[in-house]
Amino acid sequence: MSDKNKNKKFIPKPPQKPNFQLWLIVTAVIVLIGITYFNQRSAVIDITMNRFEDMILSNDVKKVVVVYNQNYVEVTLKEEALENQRYKDELESQNPFFNPTGPHYKITVASVDKFEEDFDKLEEKLPEEQRIGTSAKKEESWGNWFGSFGFLILVFFLFWIMMRRMAGPSGPGGQIFNVGKSKAQLFDAENKVKITFDNVAGLDEAKEEVQEIVEFLKNPSKFTKLGGKIPKGALLVGPPGTGKTLLAKAVAGEAGVPFFTLSGSDFVEMFVGVGAARVRDLFKQAKEKAPCIIFIDEIDAIGRSRGKGQMPGSNDERENTLNSLLVEMDGFGTDTGVIVLAATNRPDVLDSALLRAGRFDRQISIDKPDILGREAIFKVHLEPIKTSSDIDPKKLAAQTPGFAGAEIANVCNEAALIAARRNKAAVDMQDFQDAVDRVIGGLEKKNKIISPEEKKIVAYHEAGHAVAGWFLEHADPLVKVSIVPRGIAALGYAQYLPKEQFLYQTEQLIDEMCMTLGGRAAEEIVFGKISTGALSDLERVTKMAYSIVSVYGMNDKIGNVSFYDSKGNDYKFSKPYSESTAETIDEEVRKLINFAYERTKDLLSHRKPELETLAQELLEKEIIFQSDLEKLIGKRPFDSETTYEAFTRKVDEKELEEKKSATKKGDSSSDVEESLSEKKD
Repeated sequence: MSDKNKNKKFIPKPPQKPNFQLWLIVTAVIVLIGITYFNQRSAVIDITMNRFEDMILSNDVKKVVVVYNQNYVEVTLKEEALENQRYKDELESQNPFFNPTGPHYKITVASVDKFEEDFDKLEEKLPEEQRIGTSAKKEESWGNWFGSFGFLILVFFLFWIMMRRMAGPSGPGGQIFNVGKSKAQLFDAENKVKITFDNVAGLDEAKEEVQEIVEFLKNPSKFTKLGGKIPKGALLVGPPGTGKTLLAKAVAGEAGVPFFTLSGSDFVEMFVGVGAARVRDLFKQAKEKAPCIIFIDEIDAIGRSRGKGQMPGSNDERENTLNSLLVEMDGFGTDTGVIVLAATNRPDVLDSALLRAGRFDRQISIDKPDILGREAIFKVHLEPIKTSSDIDPKKLAAQTPGFAGAEIANVCNEAALIAARRNKAAVDMQDFQDAVDRVIGGLEKKNKIISPEEKKIVAYHEAGHAVAGWFLEHADPLVKVSIVPRGIAALGYAQYLPKEQFLYQTEQLIDEMCMTLGGRAAEEIVFGKISTGALSDLERVTKMAYSIVSVYGMNDKIGNVSFYDSKGNDYKFSKPYSESTAETIDEEVRKLINFAYERTKDLLSHRKPELETLAQELLEKEIIFQSDLEKLIGKRPFDSETTYEAFTRKVDEKELEEKKSATKKGDSSSDVEESLSEKKD
């Protein structure tokens, strides 16, 4: 990727606002015309018939107009009459819209014909030269016009405005009029994502796979000259929080082609046929901009196996959507140029037709990162945080086994918030340890009131876990023990440092069970009675015991048989074994748990002085660490290094080998030290 693209800042387009100015101007003009019209109508002063006769006899009237369809008469005065103070004051005071050209007065008559007869009789009293006669006109009133044509035009105009607003993407009825349109968001050269592959850490193998897809789109001749074809789809599979969506964002940031993104739930709608229509519209837009990439997040919303849980004779809208997606990805009329990326954390529920080659050619597994991946992820998330000099990403990676990328990001953010709450200038290691405790154990309940008897039980319970794990060879080494309440119901908390391993032997699993039962065993040994504090311990031990007997085939009586369903159905409606086998499994599980419990009780009985010492220290300090354990009860009697110690040892050995090889080549010591310091940075 070029430096120009890396430095290009992402400037989102501002949302388009409705053009209210045009409508304000149109409305203002209409209102002004209406006000002017009605004010002009009201500007004419009403007079009586007697007053009109006086005006005629005084020779002040210039023109008389009979409006025969409105039953009134308009009277216009002569210019010299307007100079008369009597008319002038009246017209200017009562008429703010005074118009010298007239009409100036108005007479409402009951009958136009009767008025004309009376006016003829009145003019007979005047000399011939003063007679002005009458003229007639027909006036179309606003009310009549509005009642006949204007109301209909206004209704159509308002309906047109309403349709325009409702059919818009932000309108309340946009889903009604655009229900079959795709909701995919387009990222192209103008609207580019700022996340690149440099922001994705700990996913080296997955990055290589998707990087190859991006390279295929940018330089297809590199692959096609050897006869290769562009893959039609890639499915990102992994647990929640491992970075599937982040990797897709990086593809959008790196690819120089249009990128459509949407969620699987965006196809789902209450109307029949909408999902299939949206799929067709999405691929239609994509083909117009090909070559391009489509990313469907949480594809299991529409990609579930067909035929499961469907009522006979029913029409499943989700299946229609899936059928349309299958045809668009690899059907009779499909062509190349569109690559589909999808992400899910439930690949077991997807339809087999969706997973076959030709649709999703590649299934990219994104697992939780190992210690090297966690270190790389920590380095990415530590970059924007102001940290102190004692922060070591290797140590943080070793203290967070099993953490996904999202959880590591949460730890870094929590550490920054904790340091800010404590008014520190930089985030130190203590803040990160507290953040790990916050993420694993929950919020610390400082104000929770616990009786001295309960606190003593919790102290011996946690001390039992610690002592049992300390003197069991295959148990995970202890990091910290606390009797400070955390979370919803946890009165104590112990943190261990498990090894980075994928295969477990029977002895290792039994040692883990014994360590888990150490809390209840300590309560029975010290107090002679047990409490409900071992609920989570018993739940974990029961699952481990059933796994040993019925899943891993580690029981002699059951034999090398596994009743595990890898597809996730878990035999919900039927069991793959008889009732006698179920009784045998329950009996063997109970025997295994009793054996582990008696073994733990025997161990803690022999180590009761250490148990007392550790419990009293917990009651006094509430929190103790591994170094405190070594001072109180001695070093662990087993010569085994932790994951962090093995990791740092391998790193040191590798750096030493690089230094020796560089020295043999004749490099100066300063150059070697400089290269090593750059690698550490």
